[in-house]
Amino acid sequence: MIERWLIALDVDGTVLREDGNLARPVVTQVERVRDLGHEVTLATGRSVAMTLPILDRLGITPEYVVCANGAITLKRDTEAPFGYSREHVETFDPREVLTTVRSHLASARFAVEDEDGLFFYSGGDSTAGDFAADGREVEFDELLEVRATRVVVVSPGHAIEDFLKIVERMGLHRVSYNVGWTAWLDIAPDGVNKSVALERVRTWLDIPRERVLAVGDGRNDIDMLEWASESGRGVAMGQAPSEVKDVANEVTLTDIQDGVATLLEAFPA
Repeated sequence: MIERWLIALDVDGTVLREDGNLARPVVTQVERVRDLGHEVTLATGRSVAMTLPILDRLGITPEYVVCANGAITLKRDTEAPFGYSREHVETFDPREVLTTVRSHLASARFAVEDEDGLFFYSGGDSTAGDFAADGREVEFDELLEVRATRVVVVSPGHAIEDFLKIVERMGLHRVSYNVGWTAWLDIAPDGVNKSVALERVRTWLDIPRERVLAVGDGRNDIDMLEWASESGRGVAMGQAPSEVKDVANEVTLTDIQDGVATLLEAFPA
């Protein structure tokens, strides 16, 4: 009988290339490892609505899926719409975070995601993050009343180095950064991140810590890679920032080089 592993994959810049494309070699290797009997899942900062289509594109139906940087964990439920229901949800009061960030980044666009995956957003302009597909625009004060799974702040007017300095001055905790075409800040509930959610999933699945493999490329993957590296395998993508690579115990090729495919092709060796 196979010794099953829990394989947790980040989405953007890991499974998907930064341009949103999904390479065929990645799909092939994910399917191969799945067919060996391992539990291949996603651990992403994406909302539920943006995560489920990636499962379909990969052809996997894991028992649990981690969304919203660990604030929402889905469970396979064939009777639920789209095949998944919310198993565990963490929320927080976003008032203090929003008012603190706004005092430093008044021109940014702010969004709050609720436990149903709806975005409520305010401020900025049309280039400051498009949340319209998942929610609606409201006045800033209305954001303060939403029970949040996360707060998102987008500030295209800042170079990423300046943006990070501003964040450091704010002294916020449990802040993760997703750096793409613009400066993007994710703020999760205190004590909530991908590693906390995945440890819960690992326990539910009764998979030993030494048989955990996690792969990611962003600052919001740091906790996950630290957690996986303690006893198992924490793998940073080749294009990951140095602070992400520093906490991993392995590094694979970049997203453009199909690093996930290369990693899984050698698995479980």
